[in-house]
Amino acid sequence: MEDRKLSRSAMIAITVLRVVVGWHFLYEGVAKLTSASWSAAGYLKASRGPFAAFFHWIASQPQLLDKANLITSYGLAIVGVLLILGLFTRLAAFGGIALVLLFYLCNPPFVGYFYSIPSEGSYLIVNKNLVEVCALAVIVLTRSGLFAGLDRIVRGLMFRRVHPARTAAA
Repeated sequence: MEDRKLSRSAMIAITVLRVVVGWHFLYEGVAKLTSASWSAAGYLKASRGPFAAFFHWIASQPQLLDKANLITSYGLAIVGVLLILGLFTRLAAFGGIALVLLFYLCNPPFVGYFYSIPSEGSYLIVNKNLVEVCALAVIVLTRSGLFAGLDRIVRGLMFRRVHPARTAAA
């Protein structure tokens, strides 16, 4: 099988995508961390999806809700910073996928589920959460952190440690 590389312009576009998605995550995380009144309780209580009972249970348990609030706000912020910097990009993108899939499953846009949560549009199966999951999947598969990000520096440092003879001979 032939190994094909993406063009420079494609990698620039994917890097911009990574930074924009990272900004979205970072901003959402910081907004939640700095808001004294923010809680995931309302979103979890409004769940109508196939896992609604699980999300309602989390919302009804104060200790679990506190953990969900911390995981959500810090998780979003950390994933955002890592994506913007291009550091541990694949791990950050997988973490982002996990978070956003939970948001999607909590309130999926399926036929027959109506929500009290205000929405900026009408969706059927595909909503902004699913679009962001797909964007994160592209980031995972293309390794844009190696193109433009701190992953490139980390990889260079690791390569020198693992193969000192190769770097000395060069």
